[in-house]
Amino acid sequence: MINNLHIPKPMNKRFFTPGTMILMVLMLAGFITAVLRFWFGIGAVTNLDDQYPWGIWIAIDVGCGVALAAGGFTASALAHIFHREHYKLIVRPALLTAMLGYTFVAIGLLVDLGRYYNIWHPLLPSMWQGNSVLFEVGICVILYLFVLYIEFLPIVVERFKGKVSFSKAREKWNQPVEKLLSFLDTTLNKVMFFFIIMGVLLSCLHQSSLGTLMLIASHKFHPLWNTPISPFLFLCSAIMIGFPMVIFESMIASKSFRQKPEMHVLTPLSKIVPLIGLVYLAAKLIDMFIRETYVYLFNGTLESSMWLLEVGVGVAIPIGMLLFKKVRTSPKLLFTAATLLIFGIFLNRINVFLVAYTPLYATKAYFPSFGEIAVTVGLISALIFVYRLLVNNLPIISQPLSPDDIVGDVQ
Repeated sequence: MINNLHIPKPMNKRFFTPGTMILMVLMLAGFITAVLRFWFGIGAVTNLDDQYPWGIWIAIDVGCGVALAAGGFTASALAHIFHREHYKLIVRPALLTAMLGYTFVAIGLLVDLGRYYNIWHPLLPSMWQGNSVLFEVGICVILYLFVLYIEFLPIVVERFKGKVSFSKAREKWNQPVEKLLSFLDTTLNKVMFFFIIMGVLLSCLHQSSLGTLMLIASHKFHPLWNTPISPFLFLCSAIMIGFPMVIFESMIASKSFRQKPEMHVLTPLSKIVPLIGLVYLAAKLIDMFIRETYVYLFNGTLESSMWLLEVGVGVAIPIGMLLFKKVRTSPKLLFTAATLLIFGIFLNRINVFLVAYTPLYATKAYFPSFGEIAVTVGLISALIFVYRLLVNNLPIISQPLSPDDIVGDVQ
């Protein structure tokens, strides 16, 4: 689709660079650690125990991963549900980031689960438990991951439709595969609206339910984060971070592939962020004053310092920056504001899952082992690696139209 003289095309850049080589080394380290975890057990590579049943694999791989993948459903909602056609060229990169984010969240969860071989149980109706918040989170993530792959399928169809050409030994498959691609193209165009709506709905459900999980063990959490409106804060923060994540990803991709930033889209998109951000910030501050937890803010503890860093540097400052046109129109300042917001929500999930959590009978503090760090870094590296691989070969990132593109579109 032509949009502002841009069209999604494969990047066709050199893939193996020093950066991708480093990613492969980090991926290998994470893979080896994961193999050791499955072979010798979770206790062999982690510092997790009965006092600290979760660590950075939940806080970063799941909590942060799910939040930072929110750009997929926010961009889809803006472009397709609210019909803001101007933003359609950012939907595909956002969708890819969300799809890879949730895929690696599932892989990270698989490594973290003690009985990982039972991860398929939520798919069986006989195993369903309607009173379980964790079940709601699990089934929504599974369904949303399925929806994301369906939403991504038209990009694959577009790339290969009319271009199937197997070798002579397999040329008999050319026509059947072309027919399948044509069928998928026609069918998906008719039903895609349903999957877009389902994607937004499922995202809202499980984003808020992650906050509900914190209410189950409220007596183990610090008062600064132990709030009954935790589900709302988790959902609101996910919606707020969706567009900054799109801006961050777009600018990183532009820098990596030596393109100009898409400021004609990112600048108006950034206007929306303060509206949601101010709601989120107001909710946190009002909740703090109603519960009178402000008494913990300046007592010099780790928790008070982390809360001030999260809300002050990670929310208030970047939201204030985005209120100014000079920031929204400057690539460097806009990137800085988006990065600070991402840092704020990243820190929020770290604070909620790790800093605020105190076991009832703790005898020592938790600190992630080398194995936990290796798996987390390996998963992040794999996400970046696969992202670069896919944008290099599929029409995902929009590029300026060439004369050939204009002729083809006219025809």
